[in-house]
Amino acid sequence: MTETAKKEGAKDGERIAKRLARAGLCSRRDAERWIAEGRVMVNGRILDTPAVVVGEADRIVVDGKPLAAPERTRLWLFHKKRGLMTTHRDPQGRPTVFESLPEDMPRVISVGRLDFNSEGLLLLTNDGALARRLELPSTGWLRRYRVRVHGQVVEQLLARLAQGITIEGVSYGAIQASVERQKGDNAWLLIGLREGKNREIRRVMEHLGYPVSRLIRVAYGPFQLGSLLEGEVKEVPGKVLAEQMGEKPARQSKGQDRGQDKAEAKSGEQKRSRPEGRLTLQGKPEAKAGPGKTAKRPRPMRPHNPERPQSPGRPQNPGRSQNAGRPQSPGRPKPRRQD
Repeated sequence: MTETAKKEGAKDGERIAKRLARAGLCSRRDAERWIAEGRVMVNGRILDTPAVVVGEADRIVVDGKPLAAPERTRLWLFHKKRGLMTTHRDPQGRPTVFESLPEDMPRVISVGRLDFNSEGLLLLTNDGALARRLELPSTGWLRRYRVRVHGQVVEQLLARLAQGITIEGVSYGAIQASVERQKGDNAWLLIGLREGKNREIRRVMEHLGYPVSRLIRVAYGPFQLGSLLEGEVKEVPGKVLAEQMGEKPARQSKGQDRGQDKAEAKSGEQKRSRPEGRLTLQGKPEAKAGPGKTAKRPRPMRPHNPERPQSPGRPQNPGRSQNAGRPQSPGRPKPRRQD
């Protein structure tokens, strides 16, 4: 094994299970099982432990086939409907989120979970590190829900949740809750939280005496459910994802870059060459002609020619006498015209 594939503790590279998961072959747990079964080789040597760090130069083979390069980090928005488990396998055989995804989707994992009877926005990604980062409360992203409960809601009780609450020894962080509308014995609440423990909203509302009959997640941080239909999947553009994560957007392939640059350049040329209105020689935009009329062309200005004689009776410089500055004889009478 080369210097780049070492026991845990190496600064460069990543764990072998993580590399297999990023390549889209399996989950980390499955990768550890594959290693125990002797299905993974690194630099010609069969691994017997997942505590191995691999680098870019290491040759990884799974079931006799070279491991493909890891795909770029991607994120999708998915509108989960009720009656789906947020898991890859369900021991009870219930339908799962991942079974309902399009066939052309790569292998993905969920960012957090939604209960079997919960619905709404679920984030999916092909990068486990990104999923963990988005799940952490320290990320600070607010998750917003619309929740239908049974009972006459007292808003003072909801206001106390902003200080957090402890139920049966489990502490829950601050929860933002308000009444959207009360209709009969049911009410719709708007709830926001940043922690998101297992069945948190249902347990807290039931503790207050308001059992939940419907729960819809409408936003996860900056990502909105919007008009996404049930079962629909929409990928977040890489540039948007990088901006939201505070990172520099990764450039695409050179061919894609050149095509995009040409398209932007062509668009810019069209914008620059598009006349905003023809200019006259005075630098002012020419007035547009009305219906059935033709706009008048500006009269061209003749170049100044000092040798060209001026019209009789018109001074060369209007507003100033031709004799300006010439001294006049004092007291000299103006000659009379003789008939």
